Amino acid sequence: MFDHDHIAEAVAWRHDLHRHPELGFQEHRTSGLIAGLLEGWGWRVHHGLAGTGVVAQLGQGGRSVGLRADIDALPIEEATGLPHASVHAGRMHACGHDGHTAMLLLAARQMAAEGIVGGTVNLIFQPAEENDGGARVMIEDGLFREFPCDAVFGIHNWPGLKPGQFVARDGDMMAAFAVFEIEVNGNGSHAAMPEQGDGVVAAAARIASALQELPARRLSPLDPGVVSVTQIHTGSAWNVCPDRAILRGTVRWFAPGAGDVLEARLSEVVNGTAAAHGCTARVDYQRRYPATINDPVQAALAREVASGMGFDLPQSTASMASEDFAFMLNERPGAYMWLGAAREGENPGLHSPRFDFNDAILPRGAEMWVRLGQRAITGG
Repeated sequence: MFDHDHIAEAVAWRHDLHRHPELGFQEHRTSGLIAGLLEGWGWRVHHGLAGTGVVAQLGQGGRSVGLRADIDALPIEEATGLPHASVHAGRMHACGHDGHTAMLLLAARQMAAEGIVGGTVNLIFQPAEENDGGARVMIEDGLFREFPCDAVFGIHNWPGLKPGQFVARDGDMMAAFAVFEIEVNGNGSHAAMPEQGDGVVAAAARIASALQELPARRLSPLDPGVVSVTQIHTGSAWNVCPDRAILRGTVRWFAPGAGDVLEARLSEVVNGTAAAHGCTARVDYQRRYPATINDPVQAALAREVASGMGFDLPQSTASMASEDFAFMLNERPGAYMWLGAAREGENPGLHSPRFDFNDAILPRGAEMWVRLGQRAITGG
């Protein structure tokens, strides 16, 4: 479908984006590159939703579809050693959003050359997918009021699947998630005389252990949930029992009731364990993303297009990872899709400092966008 030179250019865009990663709501260079290319191909380009978001339209009237790519990077120090490695310390494209952007741009170039017949395609280049809810902010800023979409789709590269494999589940696709910060306070003491203090470290350690067991004790085994303590910060000297500890982590679930149970029981466990050690605790609990739930009709359409392209459609379970495309699916019917992206040999997972998007899947992913966009607006 694509000219060889156009594919090479798309890989070059991807490498350029990888060299210059930008964090959520700071993607000014990235947005400028995207907008400049789209305008040059004749798309109607709109700036400013969620600050750095870009929306581009092609076609006129009829049924409309939204195709979304995320554009932000992560606060991770890159360890790939690649020629196109990040030039910014502490920032890298460790989730493949550089590839998602290049993939949708390659599709946009082809759509502009072929033209859109029978409807309107809206390309949504969304900032701040990682933790900051850029999709929610774009919606609040008027995304679907200004650019109506009868259906909306998102693709994520998936290193757990082989190239040529494709997944778009009916219903549950990815989990809801929340973040928490727990502050444990008590009296400190000399390490030689712990009886004079309140056992802040012991309380923090037991809280961490108890929280990670919480889903198994409070949820049905058929109702998935995960609590992960990812940080514990306390103390600064070998011989001092500290008077304060901070724990942070995430909670993930699918069923709304499971989310309610985990939130309530988390606070009970924290406060009860702290009190048992003579300490007090403060819990800051924030729900971030809802569960990503595909519309069965739109998921079936995506699978039909993928099957027609020769993709293998393996059975796959939902993921306990989370995705802010969920906000868009709460507003419009659509589907979130995984595109197989495994590498030969070492295959670092998403968010690894050694991760790099698999350029070999870029043309097929772009072709999927072209075919799905046309099918979604015309049905043919």
